[in-house]
Amino acid sequence: MIEQLNKAFESRVRLGIMAVLAVNDWVDHSQLKELLGVTDGNLASHLAALEELKYVQVRKRFVGKRPNTSYKSTVTGAKAFKAHLEAIERLIPKPNS
Repeated sequence: MIEQLNKAFESRVRLGIMAVLAVNDWVDHSQLKELLGVTDGNLASHLAALEELKYVQVRKRFVGKRPNTSYKSTVTGAKAFKAHLEAIERLIPKPNS
């Protein structure tokens, strides 16, 4: 049964990123960093891995005169994350009623 778990989400940081993006549209880098309690570099490396898998979309723009990088789950990423969560649920025994 564990072969149905997605290796991309084995990291708690990547799992956290996808959980945040699953319930939000666009989330900026500083919000993700604060929510997950990770460093810029750690967050950036995990986001790059998710972006490479096409699970996360990146938007770079200016808000006023300040650069702003934000992230959104792609349809592919949302489906993969949902399938991962469903695989976890199948591993948890259901109590007898």
